[in-house]
Order: sequence, then structure tokens, then C-alpha cells
Amino acid sequence: MVTRVSTTLTQLLKVQNMNITTKAINLSTFAIRALDFLTPLVQLVVRIWLANVFWKSGLTKITSWDSTMTLFNYVYQVPVIPPELAAWLSTAVELGGAALLAFGLAGRFATASLFILNIVAVISYPDLSAVGIKDHFFWGLLLLIFLVQGPGKLSIDYFIRKRFMPVAAMDVTP
Repeated sequence: MVTRVSTTLTQLLKVQNMNITTKAINLSTFAIRALDFLTPLVQLVVRIWLANVFWKSGLTKITSWDSTMTLFNYVYQVPVIPPELAAWLSTAVELGGAALLAFGLAGRFATASLFILNIVAVISYPDLSAVGIKDHFFWGLLLLIFLVQGPGKLSIDYFIRKRFMPVAAMDVTP
């Protein structure tokens, strides 16, 4: 693969009758194609990394449920719903959403759930440090990208669309 890429690149730049502008255009076209090829892999890595963040948080909650209930009863100020329900829901969304996001199954649903949970977490914990706020902002930004673009080509969603909705699979952003 690397040999083929370097050979193709060499061929693009060695044509005698090309001016510098044409060579630059050919080089940029080659670079864009290479990045397009890597996009699904990068999306997969980011999805798994994000899923890991939420998965670990959910595992922490179920590992020590008494501590989780104490936090939801006395520290977190989740609006509207009772603390016990908030603890159950947040744990379920973290674990279920992380699993769905990692596999790219119901990717937009999982992402929307985790995105909303992320916002509620920031609102509900008044003592969140500046670093914690930046972490949540970063996670929210990455989730927003997947919410808008979908989980990408290396996802179960993509394979389902490709198999059962061939026209829709063509429209999926790489």
C-alpha cells in the first residue's frame, strides 16, 4: 500500500509538461483523497474514545451504588426528576449510550442521549472545576459532531443503511 501510494505520488509530480499550479493541484487532490480514506478510521477511534469516557463513568456508578445514591441525593442537583430516578437514568444512558456509540448502532440516538446527559451533568454539579467544565465542553463538541454527521462508515448504522437502504447509504457523509 505504501509503495503504491509513493509510486502514485511520484507519477503525479514527474509529468514533464505540467506547470507548478497543476502539480500543486494534483498534490492537493492526492492529499485530500488520502485524508478521505482515513476519515472513517479517525471517526471510529474518536467514537471508541468517547464511549470509553462514558462507559467508565457508568461502571463507577454501578460499582458503588451506595456512593452513587449519596451523590445524587446530596451533591448533584438534577432538576425536575427525583435523585433515585436520575441515578438510574444517568447510569443507563452512560452504559447503554457508550455501547451503542462504540459500535455505531443507533449512533445518533446514542449521541443525542449522551449529549443531553453531558449538559445535565454540568448543570447538576455546582462544584465542577474549570478543568471539568472544559472536559465536558470537549466531550459535548465531539458528540455534537457525531450527532450532526452520524457515526461514519465504520459503524453498524452504515452497514444497515448500505444493506437495506442503498440510496441512503450513498448520502452518508464519509
